[in-house]
Amino acid sequence: MRNETPITREMLAHYLELNRKKKEVESEIEQLKTAFNEYFDQSVGKNTKGEMVMREYKLQRQIRKTEKFQQEKTVQKLEELNLTELIQKRPDEGKIKSAIDLGLIKEEDLQDCRTVSSSQAIYVKLLDAK
Repeated sequence: MRNETPITREMLAHYLELNRKKKEVESEIEQLKTAFNEYFDQSVGKNTKGEMVMREYKLQRQIRKTEKFQQEKTVQKLEELNLTELIQKRPDEGKIKSAIDLGLIKEEDLQDCRTVSSSQAIYVKLLDAK
């Protein structure tokens, strides 16, 4: 007895076609995002949020920053400061921030241990016509 599968040849062909179209659309979207980011880089500056309204459309760029402690440098610094209770297998960022808040460690002591990265996000919204 042969097992009948609910998958058809047409479904597979349709999937491949949709996947090809998806890649084309994603490529076009990336080109538009690049153009929008270049516009904001020139009009408001790199890594700066911006906004423009064109009739019923609003274009925004938001900047997200993430900050992390560099593992090896931070562990070394905490050991030098005899604060090994703040170390797990990697720096415990929650405990480090608490120690800074409590004044057990100065933020400047770990300044060269931090990395800050930024990412850009583009949003297009359809505004209500008035």
